[in-house]
Amino acid sequence: MPAFRYEAVDTAGSTTKGVVNADSAKMARADLRAQGLLPLTVEAIAQQVDAAGNLKRRGFGEHLSTVEIALFTRQLASLLEASLPLEQALTALLEQAERSYQRDLIASIRSEVMGGASLSSALAGHPRDFAEIYRALVASGEQIGQLSRVLSRLADYIERRNSLVQKVKLAFTYPAIVTVVAFVIVIFLLTYVVPQIVSVFANTKQKLPMLTVMMLATSDFVRNYGWMVLIVVIALFYSWRMALKNPATKMRWHTWLLNAPLYGKFERSLNTARFASTLAITTGSGVPILKALQTSRDTLSNVAMRQQVDTAATSVREGVGLARALAAHKHFPPMLIHMIRAGEVTGELPAMLERAASAQEQDLERRAMTIAGLLEPALILAMGVVVLLIVLAVLMPIIEINQLVR
Repeated sequence: MPAFRYEAVDTAGSTTKGVVNADSAKMARADLRAQGLLPLTVEAIAQQVDAAGNLKRRGFGEHLSTVEIALFTRQLASLLEASLPLEQALTALLEQAERSYQRDLIASIRSEVMGGASLSSALAGHPRDFAEIYRALVASGEQIGQLSRVLSRLADYIERRNSLVQKVKLAFTYPAIVTVVAFVIVIFLLTYVVPQIVSVFANTKQKLPMLTVMMLATSDFVRNYGWMVLIVVIALFYSWRMALKNPATKMRWHTWLLNAPLYGKFERSLNTARFASTLAITTGSGVPILKALQTSRDTLSNVAMRQQVDTAATSVREGVGLARALAAHKHFPPMLIHMIRAGEVTGELPAMLERAASAQEQDLERRAMTIAGLLEPALILAMGVVVLLIVLAVLMPIIEINQLVR
């Protein structure tokens, strides 16, 4: 049954908005009048779908956030576990939705489900909001008749991943703020404070100290050519982004990142945690191992590790064990290989992958805190050195004048 978005006025004169299901717009208006509402606009949800099958964005940020996806999944799982039919569960979620885009999306999915489509098929029409791994796991849950259990595991997966991302972001928030503040302060000192103070000594024809001369030259350069430097930096940034679109260049860069000092272990831990957690939930939800490997491979941000997973999948297709296939590549940690091998021997691969994913997430969090802990004093020290040089450049001429007076 098609869904329609409406705006109507009730008997008290208040404007209400919502979604109603009806066979046509005329019947939707009749239904609203029967509820004591005067319809102002009635618009079919299907008219808001673009050529790719996605709901058209009506403004900036019109999409489901990861938090909204996690909440939608958790609530749907809970309602299905309470033995509610899928249509009623979606109706309940529709009534609880706060944003209009969210209401439209759920109404569109509910309309397709009521028309006879499976939940995974209905979600497939909205790939921007529901990733391939999400749709694959839902389809797997429908096939094995355990949709509520799979959705519950999927909600755990999304919530844990959101929590990990939040922790990593928080770890680097303070260093980022320190960097921005330090940059702004240094630019202000060079472009305003230094010229105002040091120009007094320059007019006296006094021979200035070398540090002061260098600071004045730097100040003049920043004031006169700072905008050119900014343009060059932006141009270099976009040139680098364009260069990374070349597969060979991107492969070399990502391979170097895996072996980079200090950051290399962080890059490996980040991608390994993604790979292990995704592989754990897909294999535990009944997804075939080759499909699970492909899905897990797509979550990796490093193309060098993606290539290694592709090679491992080829070996698994030829009959090689997963642990042995991954052990041929040095960038997967030995702990992950050992856990996978133990899971293959005991027949508890999903459980072992869950433990490996949890260990990798803890390692990633520890490395993020370590890097952030090293950056904070380094940035403060660098800022202190720069400010000290600026202060010395200002004070040295004053000290020399005092000595001449004596």
